[in-house]
Amino acid sequence: MKKMIIKQDKNRGFSLIELLLVLVILAALTAIVAPKFTNRSKQARVTASQTDISNIELALDSYEIDTGELPTSSEGLEVLVEEPSDVQNWQGPYIKRGVPKDPWGNEYVYVYPGRENENGYDLYSTGPDGKDGTDDDVVNWHEDE
Repeated sequence: MKKMIIKQDKNRGFSLIELLLVLVILAALTAIVAPKFTNRSKQARVTASQTDISNIELALDSYEIDTGELPTSSEGLEVLVEEPSDVQNWQGPYIKRGVPKDPWGNEYVYVYPGRENENGYDLYSTGPDGKDGTDDDVVNWHEDE
C-alpha cells in the first residue's frame, strides 16, 4: 500500500466568500458606529456656535457700556473689531481675533433692534443648512415649542 501525501500550499490566499464576509461585517459595524459619531459632531458644532454667540454677546455688552448704544444692523458686528469713525468712547477691539464665522462657515446674523428680542438684538447662526428661519438655527432667544 502506498501512502498518499497531500501537500498543502502555504501561500494560499483568502477565498472570495471570506473576503465578502469580512466586507459585510465591516459594513455592518460602520452602519452601527457612524451615526453615533455623526450626532456627536453635530452636537459639538451646535455647542461651539452657542459659545461663539455668548462671546459675541459679551463683546456687544462691553461695546454698549463704552459707547452708550448698540451697533445698528447696518454697522453689524465689525464695529466690535474696527473702530467706527462716528462713535465716541470706543475701547475695542472687543473681539481680538475678528468676528468668527459659525462652525458651518457662515456669518453670524445680527439684527438690532431685534425681531425676536424686542428690547434688544437678535444674534444667531443659520445652522447646518445655512437657511434663515429653519429649525436648525442656533439663536440667542428662547423659542416656545
